[in-house]
Amino acid sequence: MITSKAERIKARLVALQSLTPELEAAAVISVEGLMISSSLPESIADDRMAAMSAAMLALGERIAKDLDRGELTQMYIKGNDGYVVLMSMDDRAVLASLASEDAKLGLVLLDLQEAVVDLKRLL
Repeated sequence: MITSKAERIKARLVALQSLTPELEAAAVISVEGLMISSSLPESIADDRMAAMSAAMLALGERIAKDLDRGELTQMYIKGNDGYVVLMSMDDRAVLASLASEDAKLGLVLLDLQEAVVDLKRLL
């Protein structure tokens, strides 16, 4: 039986990855850069993913604000080997994920948006 908040969040992250095979990793991270819960492969350190995601989120929020684009809702980085996608959950947390290079980004974003709704309830 899943009892703790972190366990419920991790279960939702695992479900997200099983429904979206292009997702290689997912994590809920506080805006301060602390890992709340994750479903990351062993090759990715939780603390490193959390710190980089929080830094990216802070920079994205500043860019959106300073360039009059409104409140940041999502951002992504595309590299040769795939995507890093951040979805703002609220003023406390962000959903960070890694998607494969062949991911259909539109479909991945839809799945992530649905997950954010569920995850916000679990926070």
